[in-house]
Amino acid sequence: MALTGDLSTILFEDVLSWMASRGKTGTIELKRRSTRKRLVLRTGRIQSSWSNDPRETLGQALIRERLLDEQQLFEALLDQEKLGQKLGAILVARGAITEEQLLRVLRWKAEEIVYDLFLWSDGKFEFQDGETAGPEAVSVSLDMGPAAVLREGAARSEEWRSIRRVFPSSNVTFKVTPAAFGAEDPVERQVLGLAAAGRTLAAISLETRRSEFETARVLMKLRERRAVEAAPAMEDGAATDPVGAIDLLLRVAAQGVADKRFDSALEAYEKVLSIDPLNQEAKKGLVALPEARRQAKILSKIPLDKVPVMRMGSVALSRERFDSHEGFVLSRVNGQWDVRSILKLCPMPEDDALNIFLRLLERKVIEFPG
Repeated sequence: MALTGDLSTILFEDVLSWMASRGKTGTIELKRRSTRKRLVLRTGRIQSSWSNDPRETLGQALIRERLLDEQQLFEALLDQEKLGQKLGAILVARGAITEEQLLRVLRWKAEEIVYDLFLWSDGKFEFQDGETAGPEAVSVSLDMGPAAVLREGAARSEEWRSIRRVFPSSNVTFKVTPAAFGAEDPVERQVLGLAAAGRTLAAISLETRRSEFETARVLMKLRERRAVEAAPAMEDGAATDPVGAIDLLLRVAAQGVADKRFDSALEAYEKVLSIDPLNQEAKKGLVALPEARRQAKILSKIPLDKVPVMRMGSVALSRERFDSHEGFVLSRVNGQWDVRSILKLCPMPEDDALNIFLRLLERKVIEFPG
């Protein structure tokens, strides 16, 4: 059975309460603008949660808790791509964090994904009834009882309504006053620096890796001390929906790389980092761009469907020095096989073989007729 609805007409707490009272088992998919979340229930209890919000990923949660720095996360994410292992397992194996720290942050992150939903005033949800994957398929099993969740969610919802009376939208900006100079707390100092730079509530939240609720809490305390004042809202799609803006820019960058429009991809990645300076996808993209450019250059000079032929005669060849890999490729240049066919025969990575073709072409050992 599938049940769908709109959170502007039925509150999330009512949805969860109804499912808990009936001991439902299944999955709730929720979407608000570009943010997507998923909760798995078993007999009315929340077993696991997932979100595509960059503030709610494991890596960013570890940075927020100061258990990891940006460079450590970046290196671990690169290893994750190579090894296909879970990020947490890689970090524990490296000694970057302990297993106890990992489990604590995983649980905190998973709980915050749930509690943030109580603050959604709009969005769509769909509940799919039926058994789901077992606990082994998720990083941490929550087993959150509905009564405690609903109490905490109701308290946050009430506090959020009070905050919204002062900071009415996610794209509100702030004016920093002289009273801010007395701030000693590192989180407050970070928030004040971003506020002084003209960042919106949504942008400050994204950059500090905190939910808008937590970020607004900090700003409310600063306002009580007269360190900040609310300023006019910024009418900017990236400010209102930074997750959506980042997602769109990353897709633009990926398409730019695919189309060999590398300057366009570079610009898109840089725009992502202007919204979210710690975005790991954009950072990895920037690291990969030079290699993508190089490969494109190689392929522009080494046509895969063309047949290479020897340009040097046997006497000239005897004076040249070739390593074993170059010799292997050269021995397959027979005037009949095209580059693609030779690549299939090479017992080496395709990129390495293409580089050899480029070197042989530049040394005028081979050529591509007409």
